[in-house]
Amino acid sequence: MRELDQLFERYLDRAWRQAGEDERVVFLRLLETEDDKLWHWFMGNDAPTDADLAALVARIRSLPP
Repeated sequence: MRELDQLFERYLDRAWRQAGEDERVVFLRLLETEDDKLWHWFMGNDAPTDADLAALVARIRSLPP
């Protein structure tokens, strides 16, 4: 989905360089998630049960456009 690509590009542009190794690993796990699940998470209709994924989704959602 193009909208998800834009969110991930924003994260990569604004936060990836400063992210620690642990956060980078979580981001790579996030990329392995099915698009429909990601869409629900990023639209706020659902949340990951994994605390690390939930924290990263919230961080990405909070990045300014």
